[in-house]
Amino acid sequence: MSTMLASNGAGDGPRPERIPVRGFGDLEAAIMDRMWAADEAMTVRKVHTDLNLERSLAYTTVMTVMDKLHRKGWLLREPVGRAYEYRPAITREQYTADLMGEALSASSDRSATLVAFLERLDAAEAAELRRAFDMVAANQPPPRARRRRR
Repeated sequence: MSTMLASNGAGDGPRPERIPVRGFGDLEAAIMDRMWAADEAMTVRKVHTDLNLERSLAYTTVMTVMDKLHRKGWLLREPVGRAYEYRPAITREQYTADLMGEALSASSDRSATLVAFLERLDAAEAAELRRAFDMVAANQPPPRARRRRR
């Protein structure tokens, strides 16, 4: 399994510890989706309230999973009163890029894997990939991703 450097997602650079890259479980993914979509740090209560709009979960279940995500390095937290406020350690885009890198490293022929991936892109995706490659080649920062609200 590959690893990545954790960052707080706010552009202040990587932290020194490494986090294993892997897919999340269903509840972990639902929590991380909300954390990435949020414009601010969130409490367990807020995440629990949001999740309960779709499915019934105990508050303690959400709290336990968020604590585990914190201990795994995926969430950062700060005490606020008697609770914690959480925020993602990395952006969704960083996480996705690390998953893509892990998938690529699992191949015995990276070039063939890249070609197979590129053959699946439609014209718009290929143009987007070309723009991204040009930005990297020109050492330009990527545009800020728009946050999706639920």
